[in-house]
Amino acid sequence: MPALVTFGRVLFAVLFMYTGATKLFAIQTTADFIATKVTIPAMLAPYTSQLETMTGMPMPQLLAWSVGGFEILAGLMIAVNFGARFFAILLIFFVIATTFYFHDFWNQPAPQNEKMLIDALKNLSLIGALFMIAGYGRGPRPNEPAYGDV
Repeated sequence: MPALVTFGRVLFAVLFMYTGATKLFAIQTTADFIATKVTIPAMLAPYTSQLETMTGMPMPQLLAWSVGGFEILAGLMIAVNFGARFFAILLIFFVIATTFYFHDFWNQPAPQNEKMLIDALKNLSLIGALFMIAGYGRGPRPNEPAYGDV
């Protein structure tokens, strides 16, 4: 049974690695989309302007690079089962934020919100799977059964 769990974990992680790579391969499109959805609070403006000066990139593009790299790294770490619990917890927060900012079906009129609702529900199921990975961690210890009574 642990081989099936490993196979499932790898297949699950492919989603994050793929979406991270597509963000990086279309960095300007991703940055433009981020710019339409995310506004930087005025309180953080001095810090973001310093980051923009240091990197030579506008904040949406910097966020696009960061998000793409994070998704690839987190997916890879879950796939190889190295720090899987830590990266699953980080991805839980990431998917919650992504759902709130980018799949806001509650702000859309009824006929157009169906795709956003489906994407939000998909993200909810991803959060559930990430909770299972975070709870399961690296897997069973040598002195305890893998699945209890199952």
